[in-house]
Amino acid sequence: MGALGMVTRSLTRHYSKKTSGPFKLHHQYQSWRTLILEPLSSESVQVRRLSDADSGIVEVNLHRPETKNAIGNEMLRGLRHTFETLEMDDDANVVMISSSVPKAFCAGADLKERKEMTASEVQFFVNSLRSTFALLEALRVPTIAVIEGAALGGGLEMALSCDLRICGENAVLGLPETGLAIIPGAGGTQRLPRLVGKAVAKELIFTGRRIEAKEAMSIGIRFESFFVLCSVCALYVIHQHSALTMSHATGLANYTVPAGEARPKALEIAREINSKVQELLSLMILILRIS
Repeated sequence: MGALGMVTRSLTRHYSKKTSGPFKLHHQYQSWRTLILEPLSSESVQVRRLSDADSGIVEVNLHRPETKNAIGNEMLRGLRHTFETLEMDDDANVVMISSSVPKAFCAGADLKERKEMTASEVQFFVNSLRSTFALLEALRVPTIAVIEGAALGGGLEMALSCDLRICGENAVLGLPETGLAIIPGAGGTQRLPRLVGKAVAKELIFTGRRIEAKEAMSIGIRFESFFVLCSVCALYVIHQHSALTMSHATGLANYTVPAGEARPKALEIAREINSKVQELLSLMILILRIS
């Protein structure tokens, strides 16, 4: 019922926007809110809303080339703001997280910044990183990590917080923190075992071993999806937050494609998800209008 409630609330919010009168004012408010809030995002976190047939797809682009997208305080603020904004955005149906930096998705936390922090500042940063990835994991829309190159430490933890992971063949995944006497503190020790099992997760965390995309495909996980049934007609929505009815084996990466082709593959999947949401929305609007 929790999953059905989430879908119903999402569709109801969309429907309320499609009606005359209040819709125009609501749409204006959404536009004003976007104009006001989005400039506050950091320069290292760029938000792009696709248009026309791809309307509903949002791409969050990591852009900190001088550090291979290592997460410092400024990027962390940008990520948190972005996820909070997307949670309130009724126009977003699916979110892609990608990188504009060649051969790097995200190199993890910025260790140079960390060296300059006090113990209390480090603890605050780690807590903030953990809660920010929890926001990502809890977003009401499906999320896709587009991984080309390195996704290490906090970078992998961010990808683990997404529903799907699409990897180029040049992707390298790992939690190497233990080699620096640091415990993965942003949810990796919880999310990785859920995906690959405790034994494999322990080996990867204890050794800090890095794996390539092909191996990530072969590591067994349980990839959850669910069917949502409407009393009027059968509807379905794909989402990975809930463990209802259906599961099948896959890998730490949902797809591995040739290097440089992760984004096109992710966009293909995003379009498929987006079309399903639009179909559901159109059908729900029809049901509500005739009821």
